Amino acid sequence: MLIINKYTTMKKILKSIILITGLAVAAVPVAHAQVSVGVGIGISANIAPPEIPVYAQPDCPADGYVWTPGYWAYGDDGYYWVPGVWIAPPSIGVLWTPCWWGFDGGVYGFHAGYWGPHVGFYGGINYGFGYGGSGFYGGRWSGGHFAYNTAVWHVNRNIVHNTYVNNNFVRNNNHYSFNGRGGSVARPSREDEMAARDRHIQATSNQMAHQQTASHDRAQFASVNHGRPATLAMNKVNGRSYNAQGHVAATNRATAATRAQTRATNRETIAKRSETRSANREAVANRTAARATNHEAAAQRTAARSTNRAAAANRTAARSANHEAAAQRSEKASANRQAAAQRTAARSANRQATAQRTAARSANRQAAAQRTAARNTNRAATAQRRASNESRPASHASAPRPASRPSAPREEHRK
Repeated sequence: MLIINKYTTMKKILKSIILITGLAVAAVPVAHAQVSVGVGIGISANIAPPEIPVYAQPDCPADGYVWTPGYWAYGDDGYYWVPGVWIAPPSIGVLWTPCWWGFDGGVYGFHAGYWGPHVGFYGGINYGFGYGGSGFYGGRWSGGHFAYNTAVWHVNRNIVHNTYVNNNFVRNNNHYSFNGRGGSVARPSREDEMAARDRHIQATSNQMAHQQTASHDRAQFASVNHGRPATLAMNKVNGRSYNAQGHVAATNRATAATRAQTRATNRETIAKRSETRSANREAVANRTAARATNHEAAAQRTAARSTNRAAAANRTAARSANHEAAAQRSEKASANRQAAAQRTAARSANRQATAQRTAARSANRQAAAQRTAARNTNRAATAQRRASNESRPASHASAPRPASRPSAPREEHRK
């Protein structure tokens, strides 16, 4: 049960921080279905806030303070009332534009208030005390000092002397708590649109602490007070609490105890935020180290890819060299085969020439043998003729001798 209560308390604290952050955001113009000028929506709810209660304003506690009207904020347990309070502005010359709720798209969005040189659009909500729904008539800056319109603001004239009276303003008797269907139908004026473009200042730390204190006071929740909070206004942050009639609320002592509890809770929240920041810093350091590791791994992968590409290029070059060497070897082998064929053809031609020479020599020898035989035949014929001539009878000597046949010319012996 303790764990559940602690968890619930932390949820409430976080919800309050979110809402306070929304209050602290400087105004930025955004598109809206109901109005054309507004502020960033910090939080939203599914049910409408209660009506703005009617209450008396306590006297201004110090010269220069500005009244910031009360409003309904939203937490885990629903709406709670943040009392109207006198606040020291963050600088001279600035006025407070109250926060407001706007209904759009089925939800109620909270628009944070802000400080600026002019009061801007605040949803047409009648907060009273110079904030009648449009414009502002509670006071003005003059010569670096704030002048109070005592027609609508209550001041202690023993403390505040810079005052004036101006009753020239429109009374608004509605108590709408939001802008949109079922609530105020006000639209931003030209002056509101110009104010939206001013330089804005977020809510002060006192305003933020004031809202957080209200978020821890159960009596301020609409679920408890049914739209009638016990403390409707305060003379200053952590000051006196006042009821609807302007009397000091009976809850002051309880409020003091609540504030003490709130301060303790705040200290615990600060400690937890510090712990969270440390954890965040450690997480950031871890993410930075992880990114560095990732960068190093990416660099290594890039280097590996470069090495792989270089190795692939080397392999491609080696394959090209191998192909070239193979081509050269194939070309050389082809040249060798051609030379061998040429040598074979030369040998064949040589053998053929040798055979032709051999045949020629055989023919020459045969011709020489034929010539020799012819000479031998011629010599034998010559010898026979001579012998025949010698053996003829003498009676025949007176007969005419036949003419001798010329001998065949002698052929030269061919070697």
